[in-house]
Amino acid sequence: MRLLISVVDAGEARVAAAAGADVIDVKDPSKGTLGEAAPAVVRAVRDATPPHLPVSAALGDGPFIPAAAVTLAADSAASGAAFVKLGLRQTSLAAADSSLRAVRARLPGGVDLVVAGFADFARARAPHPLDLPELAAAAGAQGCLLDTAVKDGQGLFHWLDERELAAFVSACRARRLLSALAGSLQAEDIARLVPIGPDLVGVRGAACVGDRAGGRIDAERVRALVRARGSRLTTSVPA
Repeated sequence: MRLLISVVDAGEARVAAAAGADVIDVKDPSKGTLGEAAPAVVRAVRDATPPHLPVSAALGDGPFIPAAAVTLAADSAASGAAFVKLGLRQTSLAAADSSLRAVRARLPGGVDLVVAGFADFARARAPHPLDLPELAAAAGAQGCLLDTAVKDGQGLFHWLDERELAAFVSACRARRLLSALAGSLQAEDIARLVPIGPDLVGVRGAACVGDRAGGRIDAERVRALVRARGSRLTTSVPA
């Protein structure tokens, strides 16, 4: 189980990488759960991150016009992202399929696509979490992420229990997809996820001094999350 830390700039990327993050993710939390970062920021983070660590990029919460999603994904890939995450907020299964297929068709072969859904899917008007693995596999994506759409203190375990999360991870594994879990996770939540065994756990708020939008990544907080995850793994992603 690898630890993904979401950063907003190159300075945070250096701190997170040095403190033990396995994946450096780039996003702009002021724009939403999966707020897209400018391509120049993705490039700066890639340049600041050790070559052996993959960089991912958020493309936004959704909904997407397929052509716009393709442009965002292509720009992130050209800026050095090893995989990109496409959110499905306010998106039907049919619309999600169209956007995902369009993005996958235009991404370079070495860049992976992760379908980002939401544990609080009803209020996000997004597909059910257990529909995501089949959707991803059919569209040619390489992985699935579950996050929380609304950052109001109700984290992943408020919406889904261990049994439901294990079913999601199992469904991803059955389709040879990367599985990732996020959603206002704290160190104690990461320890609860270890037996479930997702490939990635994603964190920003718990790694910051201050809130997720205005705070800054802190090395000791990242190290605490690494300890909660267990001993550092050296195998690299992508999905």
